[in-house]
Amino acid sequence: MATPHKIVVLTGAGISAESGIATFRAADGLWERHRIEDVATPEGFARDPALVHRFYNARRAAAAAAEPNAAHKALARLQAAGRHDLLIVTQNVDDLHERGGASNVLHMHGSLAGALCAECGHRWPAPAAMPPEDPCPACAAPQTRPDIVWFGEIPYHMDQIWDALREADLFVSIGTSGQVYPAAAFAQDAARAGARTLELNLEPSALTAEFDEARQGPATRLVPAWVDSLLA
Repeated sequence: MATPHKIVVLTGAGISAESGIATFRAADGLWERHRIEDVATPEGFARDPALVHRFYNARRAAAAAAEPNAAHKALARLQAAGRHDLLIVTQNVDDLHERGGASNVLHMHGSLAGALCAECGHRWPAPAAMPPEDPCPACAAPQTRPDIVWFGEIPYHMDQIWDALREADLFVSIGTSGQVYPAAAFAQDAARAGARTLELNLEPSALTAEFDEARQGPATRLVPAWVDSLLA
């Protein structure tokens, strides 16, 4: 049996926006209402853990109320077809890929579904709402935080992601701004290793010129059409 075609897909906020989850960098996005320094850094958490928990509790509730859209389901359909070795790497902290049927998903920026002890590093499933005084179930320290990668912290699964990019035949970026590293370097790294590169985005990103091909439009239209073309 021939080796499956290896595809790495990177997804960003644009793929979940059509499910009603606010993006960060749009004009009306989350960063317009909150300073990055206050809600997405270890220093902000140390200054005001109650604010940080309120912010992520609201995001967790919004994610739970959202439903996977046609783009999430199309990627799951591509995985399920079994014709390609597909890895989904997401910058998103929601679980819409999984609820849409995908299984091989790496959350490089963490997940709203997880809780992390800032004191001892223990992880456990997050409740729907976390108060700042919640004790860690392992060490009892009142240092519970969302298991989210904040600015200044190292994204998760990076060794596995770099290895996959260097083995990929095709790299596809979906719904990303091209402004956040290290994800912004993925297309270039995959291309250096010999992969073709494709960008599917609502509008040209900061990195569109680096891709072999770029298509603009809503993810719910572009992604199913691309999947259909692969499975035709």
